[in-house]
Amino acid sequence: MKPGIHPNYIEATVTCACGNVFTTRSTKPQLRTDLCSVCHPFYTGEQRIVDSAGQVERFMRRMDAASNNEARPSKRQQRLTARATE
Repeated sequence: MKPGIHPNYIEATVTCACGNVFTTRSTKPQLRTDLCSVCHPFYTGEQRIVDSAGQVERFMRRMDAASNNEARPSKRQQRLTARATE
């Protein structure tokens, strides 16, 4: 390795949003993360939806609205039906 071109590799403290703190090595002294092995659904075995700005609720509302509506004929089918009745 060439001297003087590599960043300092120091001990870093990683802080998770759940409050878990652990130590690793990095070029930055402090790191923050949203998920870690303590709270990640893969490791905990629980199913949890990580919501980003209400996207899950918006998707669920659209799915509910789509399931409540009956399938309506396409515009082409409506025109053909209208022509047939004329």
